[in-house]
Amino acid sequence: MPLRCIIVEDQPPAQRILQTYIADMGTLDLRGTLSDPVEAMDFLREETIDLMFLDIQLPKLSGIELLQALSHPPQVILTTAYADYALQGYELNVVDYLLKPFSFQRFVKAVQKAIPPAGAGGMAEVVPRSLFIKSGYEHIRVHLSDILFLHADADYTEIHVPGKKHLSSDTLRTWEARLPEPSFFRIHKSYIVQLDQVEKVAGNQLYLHNGTSLPIGRAYKEAFMARIAGGAE
Repeated sequence: MPLRCIIVEDQPPAQRILQTYIADMGTLDLRGTLSDPVEAMDFLREETIDLMFLDIQLPKLSGIELLQALSHPPQVILTTAYADYALQGYELNVVDYLLKPFSFQRFVKAVQKAIPPAGAGGMAEVVPRSLFIKSGYEHIRVHLSDILFLHADADYTEIHVPGKKHLSSDTLRTWEARLPEPSFFRIHKSYIVQLDQVEKVAGNQLYLHNGTSLPIGRAYKEAFMARIAGGAE
């Protein structure tokens, strides 16, 4: 069952990042986004919430003060642009502390800490099933299983799926941090490949199931060959 979560954050850009990250995971159910900590307290009295993403710098009450005021708080992941509050946050027994800006991969690691072990009747490891690509003024959902490879093109990244490609305004480095490590691997300064799509490797080229060939960079080859050798069945 997905974890019921809320966002308590007063900055719209930070709200959108969290909303996108939450949507990218199949194990979180976003029940609300609130910018006012007093409204958040009222919301928590009325709704059963498993996890709260809580900013520290808020109007009226700080995130720390809000947390201290709750008699039975949900699990909490603090988010802030300042590292000074980390110790205070951990003294309040928060799940994790995300220092802005944080990557999707770091976000996933924080959420993992809030999920009960699978053997204890909880859920297994979180692996996102899809991601949203910001393309111009649109956000396009792409299923991870459909991605063949990613290619850096100047300040943009091409996300190749069967029959088409999407152009993302995020850099390849940003995508490398966002994609789940077991499935995707950097093979070149300009390429990330989905390992399940690889048919064979010959010299410094790899070939996908659809016949596409991609170069393997010299600096990446040793790690790539070790990865596919370790993952071979």
